[in-house]
Amino acid sequence: MTSSSSRQALRARIDRGDTLWFGGAQDALSALLVDQSDFDGIFSTGFGISAALLGQPDMELYTLSENVATVDRMAHVVTKPIFVDADTGYGSVLNVGRTVREFEKAGAAALQLEDQVSPKRCPAATTTSTLVSVNDALARIKAALDARTDPDLLIVARTDAMDPAEALDRAARYAEAGADLIQPISRTFNSYEQLVQLREACGRRLSLQLMAGTWMTALTRTQIESVAAFASYPIASLLTTVHTVQANLAELARRRSGDFDDLPFAQTTMADFKQLIGWHALEARQAHYETGAAR
Repeated sequence: MTSSSSRQALRARIDRGDTLWFGGAQDALSALLVDQSDFDGIFSTGFGISAALLGQPDMELYTLSENVATVDRMAHVVTKPIFVDADTGYGSVLNVGRTVREFEKAGAAALQLEDQVSPKRCPAATTTSTLVSVNDALARIKAALDARTDPDLLIVARTDAMDPAEALDRAARYAEAGADLIQPISRTFNSYEQLVQLREACGRRLSLQLMAGTWMTALTRTQIESVAAFASYPIASLLTTVHTVQANLAELARRRSGDFDDLPFAQTTMADFKQLIGWHALEARQAHYETGAAR
């Protein structure tokens, strides 16, 4: 599916009231795993990209170019739509415009922009967030909307306001400016009823980020789908990978032998891994050119 048709199909599903579920990915391999799962699409998590690419926290240390390159690599191996974490837009409103165009070219079907100052700090890991003014946040959204060349590219406006009243006001203003969806952070609200209030206040469906350890773990599928167009598990694959690898490495380091039996977590077989990454298809293509095409 081309980027344009993927965006068109995604918007059509949103317009008819569907809720799309996204699995988080931090690199091409994790994106491929999500693509081959039953999720509707891939969420490129900035938290995970910073960890995978730099081994450092999500404090906007990686650049726009590094983020775009990661999304571009994802787009080359997946068929499902990619929902991109575009952070603060990486600078002024002019930079926001470039950010949107670069991600659009890379294959994004949707992207989120947040209203923190730059450099930002991921609210999942920090206790405080400093926001730009409402007017500056609106300027980012308008610049993003004007920059997209494909009107089907979805712009998700995220507010990191931790005061519920401020979040409601900002959400309504962002929706009025033309944002397609509104995304709150989990710490701002603490009940399903408040999410319903948020949706009613802004007149837009929501984008929700679901993470272990937050109050949102109590939400049912029915509740989520009643208020949200997007529901994402941004860092579940990242944290699962870290926990699994740490446990197996610790056990192998303890053994220091050739014994792989009964590790804390089973390994994927080489045969299954080769199938996953398309080994046989590439091998056949290589043989076609090196033998068949040469005749």
